[in-house]
Amino acid sequence: MKHIDTIKNMHPCFGAEHNRGRMHLPVCPGCNIFCRFCERSINDYENRPGVAAKVITPEEACTYVELALKFCPDITVIGIAGPGDTLASDNAIKTFELIGSKFPNFLKCMSTNGLLLKEKINDIVRVGIDTLTVTVNAIDPDIEALLNDGIIYHGEKIIGRDGAKILIKNQLAGIKAAAEAGITIKVNTVLVKEINRFHIKNIAKAVADCGASIYNIIPLIPQYKLNEMEIPSCEDIESVRKEAGKHIDVFRHCQHCRADAV
Repeated sequence: MKHIDTIKNMHPCFGAEHNRGRMHLPVCPGCNIFCRFCERSINDYENRPGVAAKVITPEEACTYVELALKFCPDITVIGIAGPGDTLASDNAIKTFELIGSKFPNFLKCMSTNGLLLKEKINDIVRVGIDTLTVTVNAIDPDIEALLNDGIIYHGEKIIGRDGAKILIKNQLAGIKAAAEAGITIKVNTVLVKEINRFHIKNIAKAVADCGASIYNIIPLIPQYKLNEMEIPSCEDIESVRKEAGKHIDVFRHCQHCRADAV
């Protein structure tokens, strides 16, 4: 695993100031939670998380990296961020194994909802993940249940508040385990003005206490079951950033990247 100073120099999502390239490999098809604002899609025109032109295999991913390097030798980061969850299948771990053997100098970055983070931590460490992004939208089960209909956990569908309690518990335990393993952790929170606007500061403090080092507040894209919610304004976003910044460093230039962004 790379030192935080090296990560900040190489990774655009951790503050790299120079021209650094990053490539997302869309190898993860399915998800194990049911976010009410998430609508995964296969297309080539939407610029948002959960979207890719297609889902590829781990073996195909290595071929695409080789091709991308011919056009963009400044790539320093290989990331996996969907379009489903990276730990809902073994695809991400297998891909990072292959990438690590063929391209050992890349920074390896993975995004997850955190439901299976703690129980998969040994595999994550084994394949040399340098940075983790964990999406945590609430630490109160009543609020989480308004954002997420439920989870699939070890083959069982658990809906509502019961599912939310398990998800939150596992997210925080997973962040702590990953931090103790020396992995640099960024936490994403989707800001839904009508639901978690005044809860952001509590999330920021909780994840910082568990070992996260940077926090990214993402304004809601109204879609799916939350398609009638309001888009947070710049003032809304800046206000919650100030609140969160009392507890953790805040990231300020998220681009709503696709799962196959380069």
